[in-house]
Amino acid sequence: MTKSSVVTSTLPAQLTTKDRSVILDNVLAALQKRFYSPEKLKGDWQSAVEHHRPIIEGASTSDAFEQAMGDLLAELRSSHLGFFHSSARRASSRAALSATYLADATAYGSRWIFQDVHSGGAASIAGIEPGDVLLRVDGREITPPEHPVFQMGKPATVEVVGKDGRNRVAQVDVARPKGKKLHFVEPTLVEARHLGDGLGYLKVAMFPGMVGIDVANEISGGVEKLGAVASLIIDLRGNTGGGIGALRVMSLLTPNRIPVGFALDRRRVTANLESEKQKFRRFSRIPSSTKTLWWLVLQFAPTMVAKKPIMLETEGLGRKQFHGRIILLVNRHTASAAEMIVAFARENNLATVIGEKTAGKLLSATSVKVGHGFRLALPTGAYYTWKGLVLEGTPIEPDEQVEFDWRLRRSDIDAQLKQATEYGLAVRAEQAGAN
Repeated sequence: MTKSSVVTSTLPAQLTTKDRSVILDNVLAALQKRFYSPEKLKGDWQSAVEHHRPIIEGASTSDAFEQAMGDLLAELRSSHLGFFHSSARRASSRAALSATYLADATAYGSRWIFQDVHSGGAASIAGIEPGDVLLRVDGREITPPEHPVFQMGKPATVEVVGKDGRNRVAQVDVARPKGKKLHFVEPTLVEARHLGDGLGYLKVAMFPGMVGIDVANEISGGVEKLGAVASLIIDLRGNTGGGIGALRVMSLLTPNRIPVGFALDRRRVTANLESEKQKFRRFSRIPSSTKTLWWLVLQFAPTMVAKKPIMLETEGLGRKQFHGRIILLVNRHTASAAEMIVAFARENNLATVIGEKTAGKLLSATSVKVGHGFRLALPTGAYYTWKGLVLEGTPIEPDEQVEFDWRLRRSDIDAQLKQATEYGLAVRAEQAGAN
């Protein structure tokens, strides 16, 4: 990436102690007004604020200020919560590299090891692979629990130990994000291929966009490309969620229209939820083109303006040959909208779940301005499945547990996919024998 290709943005100016104090107070006010779980803002939280306030107000740089604010918010132990500047100068490996990692003991001590490396992302393009051991970023050693962060819009050097046991320095081009609020770099969204013997494979990396028209079309295109497969593996490993595009995957699990779930902010929680949910407006079709978004606006604008809940319902796409023989591949990084899919499949017995337990991070969220270009990302509502389960903080256990074995992965053996493939072929053979 050349200097001329880097998009510039306004960096935060040096803040005064008063500026930092005002921003902190704005964050606290926003939490009091909109945080989904107000009971968490008492007792221990108030003590944490008093402990962190002098550190936050006395931060000497913008980076130190962001870190201090992040340390305070971590006390709430909630997903979808963060503090960042709108210039989006820093991002996690998930956002910047389209990659995830886990911590484990290695010959080099405790290290981060790459787990999911999505095709088309910066890490994949640089040649980083699952199982690679992270040593340094820009020459600086990174060890757990410190997470690596990357400067958006700037190249970075990432030193890893590859599967051949040799140290290698990869030059990673960390692009600017496409939007101001959603700080991620989009990888290849959908991959589809045949695994043989009538078994299809569909991988979905994420669900960008609020309505998710593009990713929904790509998912449908992937299924069409596979043709008449008898069994289907849907790989959601490393999929950390996104928007309503996830509804298309849920709609592939069943021929019918089935209620999925809804998000409720704290003002809408009621003892009569079982009867009230029957009245919620239902969203049951992702448009095929942005040209028809006006139809959605006409239908749902009054509901959204009134901030009333909207129920997701599958699209009724009709019978598929692979119905009854679907496998969901998941891991510890499967979160948010991707977890909605897993929960829906589990509640309705529509798929077998194989892999690791999911992240247990399933909330609706937004971001708000808190001054001087800084924003607070915060969860505003809990997600409820149709049967009333709240999954935040409760990972979904797979039907068949297969942990990520990074040592095997360095030998090009994907144990989770291998188990899913064997299971899919066995189920098909069993059903063929019964017929």
